[in-house]
Amino acid sequence: MGRAHEVRAASMAKTAAIKSKLYSRFGKELYIAAKSGVPDPEMNLSLKRKIAEAKSNQVPADVIKRAIEKAKGGTDENYIECRYEGFGPGASTVIIDCLTDNNNRAFTEVKTAFNKCKGAKLANSGAVSFNYEQCGLFVFPYEDEEAMLDVMMEADVDVQDLSVEDGMMTVKTLFQDFGKGQEAIEKAVPGVEFEVCEVTMLPNEYVTLDTDEDKEAFQKLMNMLNDCDDVNKVYTNVTEE
Repeated sequence: MGRAHEVRAASMAKTAAIKSKLYSRFGKELYIAAKSGVPDPEMNLSLKRKIAEAKSNQVPADVIKRAIEKAKGGTDENYIECRYEGFGPGASTVIIDCLTDNNNRAFTEVKTAFNKCKGAKLANSGAVSFNYEQCGLFVFPYEDEEAMLDVMMEADVDVQDLSVEDGMMTVKTLFQDFGKGQEAIEKAVPGVEFEVCEVTMLPNEYVTLDTDEDKEAFQKLMNMLNDCDDVNKVYTNVTEE
């Protein structure tokens, strides 16, 4: 059950934005989870899981606390989730998930990034995402594949892929089993420190960019998208050799 290197490389490339970007993303997601129910993780399963995900991504406790306190304080911020898809240089494809309080601003920022990068263009909804799979992804230090498969089976988690490389285990689950998968791993491996722990979009096929021109244009596109405050996550099929 392979592709561990490609899966990890793609995920790490996607999450390589500076820490402040990561904290901002989780701040919004925690706020939404807290506002969607009671702002108490013991009474709000979505919030509890989002807190666990934030901690596994080394989000500081004060960032988590501020987001929950903001929800408790009755702040009325409404975030809209929107997704854009596009083609980048070479054979690259890109999916952009935004979390914004101004949909027009988010679209303008994303469109500008594509317009300023050679070989990139926005596409209609579904033009790119049909070739991606939404799933839960975990990467953590562990080597016993059989033991982990038993753990997942007992937790009724549908494992799509499981492999070990250089002492790191990669587990891919169905999207809807992400929460159960995380809880099962944390129970089986006390104190586990995840390298990756998130719901993500993985391409069915990966590509490498052959020319320096394409590589430069693609990196420019990634930098511009990651600099957009409204952009929450960026997924791509580009991997490094």
